[in-house]
This record gives sequence, structure tokens and C-alpha cells, in this order.
Amino acid sequence: MTQPYDYPAIFARLARIDTTHLADADKSIAACAPDLRPVRLGLKLIGRAHTVRLREDFLSVIAALAEAAPGDVLVVDTEGSRRAVVGELFSLEAQRLGLAGIVVDGLVRDTSTLRTLTLPVYARGACPQAGTIQKLFDTQIAVSCGGVVVRPGDVLFGDDDGDRNGGVHDGEGGRERGEGGGPTLAEPGGCGGGGGGVSGAGGGSGGSAF
Repeated sequence: MTQPYDYPAIFARLARIDTTHLADADKSIAACAPDLRPVRLGLKLIGRAHTVRLREDFLSVIAALAEAAPGDVLVVDTEGSRRAVVGELFSLEAQRLGLAGIVVDGLVRDTSTLRTLTLPVYARGACPQAGTIQKLFDTQIAVSCGGVVVRPGDVLFGDDDGDRNGGVHDGEGGRERGEGGGPTLAEPGGCGGGGGGVSGAGGGSGGSAF
């Protein structure tokens, strides 16, 4: 199947800039809720969104781990769940599989271990209680992450400074402002915020910055 974008090239360009460059390049890029933060600072997240929607149950996270490809970022919309849906085991498995990160619009646990991993994990907070493992919800659909929409294939870009999101298209002669070459920023469609975040640059229909 032909990819709509040259993901490796986009990832390589994003690796040379910061989320603040995207924020300065296009003020219309949406921002996620500022409490969606990295569990461990100092890591850069760049990858394609593999989305999950669930409520108080993490069976769908297991399914998404089985479906996701190396370089994907699990983006989990917990619909306001009050229990953790990602912890040490899922994060270690995601790292082993070569995933680029996990973004949970909700709660995680085992943060002392998550802070030792090279896998970027983002969440709104932590809770020692885990969800159930009884119901399979949806994967690979448009989800809400930090108050904005993330779609399968969106490119997520995050670092310690904040979350930004803007779709990009590979046009002839297109240049990503703030980096000197590559795609141009297009319509916003992802997320961003203060204190650590992810930015978007070229996926199915947009990108996300946290």
C-alpha cells in the first residue's frame, strides 16, 4: 500500500527542530490541554498516530499494541476514565515492538518505571488503580486528544516545550517554515500545550504536537 507521505523524510526533518519552531511558524496550529504532559522529560516523540478510544477498560490497548507497526504512536482517548489504562507492562511492550511513544488523554500508572524508559509516554496524570479488561472498544478512528482531533496516520511531534498540531502536505517546492526545507504547514488538526507536548506534520489528515 502506497503511503500518502514520505514519513521517514518528515520524521528526519522534525528531529532537527523543536515544537516551538512549529508554533512560531503557524499561529493557527491548535494547542492541547496544558496538563497533557510527558512522564519523562528530555525525550522527543515523533511518529504516526495509531488511535484507540476506550472507557475504564484497557483491552483495546492490548489490541492496538498487536495492530501497531514500528514507528507508530498509540494515542489513547479514555473519554474521561478515572483509572489507569497504561502502565509498565504496556510501555515496555511498546518499546520492545519499536513504537515511537504512547499518548494517553487520561491516566497512567507505574510512573517510576516509565521515567526510566526511552519510550516517550504522555498523560494527564497517574492513578494506582487499573481499569478492567473486559470490553473491546474502537481502534484506528478519529479520537479526541487534549481537546483536539487526532486521526490515524497523523504525525505526532513532541518535546518538553509544548504541544502543537498542524497537518502538512508535500507540495512541490513546499517548505516547513522554521526548518529550511520539506513540507509546508497546512490546516490544523492535532494538539499542543505547555510543559511538554507533541506536534503534527504530515499524516492522514493532519498532525499533532504535544
